[in-house]
Amino acid sequence: MNFLLKAATIIDPKSPFHNQTADILIKNGIIADIDTTIKAPEDTEEISLQNLHISQGWFDSSVSFGEPGYEERETIIHGLQVAAKSGFTSIALHPNTFPIADNGASIGFIKSKAFNNAVSVYPIGSLTMQSTGVDLAELYDMQQAGAVAFGDYKKAINNPNLLKIALLYAQNFNGLILSYPQENDIAGKGMVNEEEQSTLLGLKGIPALAEELQISRDLFLLEYTDGTLHIPTISTTKSVDLIREAKKKGLQVSCSATVHNIALTDKELISFDTNYKVQPPLRTQQDIDALIKGIEDGTIDMVTSDHRPMDIENKKVEFDNAKYGTIGLESAFGTLNNLLGIQKTVEMLTKGKSVFAIKEQTIDKGNIADLSMFNPEGVAIFTEKDILSTSKNSAFIGKPIKGVSYGIIANGKIVLK
Repeated sequence: MNFLLKAATIIDPKSPFHNQTADILIKNGIIADIDTTIKAPEDTEEISLQNLHISQGWFDSSVSFGEPGYEERETIIHGLQVAAKSGFTSIALHPNTFPIADNGASIGFIKSKAFNNAVSVYPIGSLTMQSTGVDLAELYDMQQAGAVAFGDYKKAINNPNLLKIALLYAQNFNGLILSYPQENDIAGKGMVNEEEQSTLLGLKGIPALAEELQISRDLFLLEYTDGTLHIPTISTTKSVDLIREAKKKGLQVSCSATVHNIALTDKELISFDTNYKVQPPLRTQQDIDALIKGIEDGTIDMVTSDHRPMDIENKKVEFDNAKYGTIGLESAFGTLNNLLGIQKTVEMLTKGKSVFAIKEQTIDKGNIADLSMFNPEGVAIFTEKDILSTSKNSAFIGKPIKGVSYGIIANGKIVLK
């Protein structure tokens, strides 16, 4: 289909049209023209939206659905509709399904389910067989089937030699290794941040040390192997410092932080609402300040929704028995824009593509149209009515958001909210 975006403000520092308002003509998935005023040709759908802004398509580096195995939480097709309406043109999808995505066939299944969709799916293959942390999975076969990285979702690699071998082996085919930052023996049976709040509420705590020790170990292994490592969802002050120093040394390390870890503190736990039971746990304001500083100085490469649908049977239970996770695709843009402002928000939602070797599409004539559409203005409160996901386990209900996503144009298709 052909589309004409009317009076769209372009947010793309790499584009010659950055910060300009123009009409944008898209033909057969390609940006055919950008000009002050363009008359809609025949067979062209005209899109005119209030205070329309566009940027390069947003990418979320940490998304979970349910299919196969947990379709009641979220199917792939429905999840991709949620992602599109939330403004994301591409996502990296975790292997935490049943069965675990640890071979080429399972990666192929995910790719086939997402085929011909407006949202591009980049599967993350399990690093170890069945994500048990014992034996490496079929990394090369999964890459050939379409996997862009390898990691055991929310499961730390206890065996340092296993991570060492993975970092060495993956260099043969430019594979990206993910290592979840938690030292399990230090974390123990903790569920929330070990601090004043956990003591007051009588909840078992996970000290910041558990994350920081694991990151320190992983960075030593990275330096030894000269590999490439992505550390997902860091959450503490010291973690930011460790990665900042590693980057100064020239190590090939990247990292992400979650929207909820930069927006919410462990004081939310006073309600014992299980939607605040997340991994890594919500930390303190001091940690949030350090994360935001890491975003501003480039230490943190990307921000993720860490979207993790969970059915009501696993959330409407006692805090100790509840599963971890919050959905976040729908609230990611509005929350980040409220915290960081539009320019930094767009940067944090697009910058991660380079880490996962996903080609960027600058907004310019002749380039592929891979666009997120949004209005950056207007403050509101996120409510359950704003949730698009099958599961409703959002930590952001009742929280302020700024702006709204209109949808996307990608892969020659348009999805509007």
